[in-house]
Amino acid sequence: MSSALANGLAGAGGGIIAQIITYPLQTVNTRQQTERVAKKGRDSRGSALFQILQVVRSEGLLGLYSGLKPSLLGTTVSQGVYYYFYQVFKNKAEAIASANKKKGRGDGSVGVFSWLVVAALAGSLNVLLTNPIWILVTRMQTHTQAERKIVEAKKQTLLKEASENVSAAASLEAKLAELDSSKPHPYGTLQAAREIYDESGVIGFWKGVIPALIMVSNPSIQFMIYESLSKQLRTKRPAKKKYLQNITAWEVFVIGAFAKLGATVSTYPLLVVKSRLQAKQEIGGNISLRYSGTADAVIKMIRHEGFRSFYQGMRTKIVQSVFAASVLFMVKEELVKLYAVLANRSKVNV
Repeated sequence: MSSALANGLAGAGGGIIAQIITYPLQTVNTRQQTERVAKKGRDSRGSALFQILQVVRSEGLLGLYSGLKPSLLGTTVSQGVYYYFYQVFKNKAEAIASANKKKGRGDGSVGVFSWLVVAALAGSLNVLLTNPIWILVTRMQTHTQAERKIVEAKKQTLLKEASENVSAAASLEAKLAELDSSKPHPYGTLQAAREIYDESGVIGFWKGVIPALIMVSNPSIQFMIYESLSKQLRTKRPAKKKYLQNITAWEVFVIGAFAKLGATVSTYPLLVVKSRLQAKQEIGGNISLRYSGTADAVIKMIRHEGFRSFYQGMRTKIVQSVFAASVLFMVKEELVKLYAVLANRSKVNV
């Protein structure tokens, strides 16, 4: 097995474990990002604790895991694709750096800019291949939220009709009770896929791909920080202590946390825009809540909600993504080490 394939499989395994552990926070964070709040109407309803309690109360514990199946598939494919191509491009970058050293150019190490290019190339391929999976996840995570908005809009319509028509007012209470008793329709992966296709056709599965491609800078920044910190940690250790040249699982956890923190804070507004584009647009029948594209979403968010809307749920995202990245890096590195040990044993046996 090649080192690229081993890293791809290890990345997929680490991603699955991290996804399962932090998925409830991810569901809550997606709902926070897609919640439309007017400039003067902000309150504590967007807090993670309130959202978690609200989901559990109205949908049960399983509501926190809406869309988990396609999410696990997306994580497996995404991490596998990313780490595979990342390793391929990394090997190429290291080979070029080594060749340049022989020619008297550089010290043989890969520079910061090269790490950025490597991560960006791997990230771009990953986005183009897996965007359809992530739009399904977003739809499933926000379906109940969208249904609730639609019900609220229907209530407002009934109240308006009752205020203008006496006959409508007589049946108002019964109609409102009927709406309150209604429950969200069953909504699985196939229903989400059909809804997206009916709205926009095949191209609808690539909604939000523009901010997603721009967000390639997130893993680029993340891996630049990670590789730089890892390199510094190794070089500062005494050359005699060869057994310490491989950084420990705890050190990987801490370095991964710092790397993801820096990447998340710098690219979070793009994530909010992407989530809103991928969520169901027909919310409340208000045209200001519907986005035709990335630029339209940015303009309407600034106009109707202010710049703070680009950072809705960021605290939740930081906790979720930093912890998930730390677990992912730790598990991935341990799996790669395990593969190396098994590969060496097989060579000895041969």
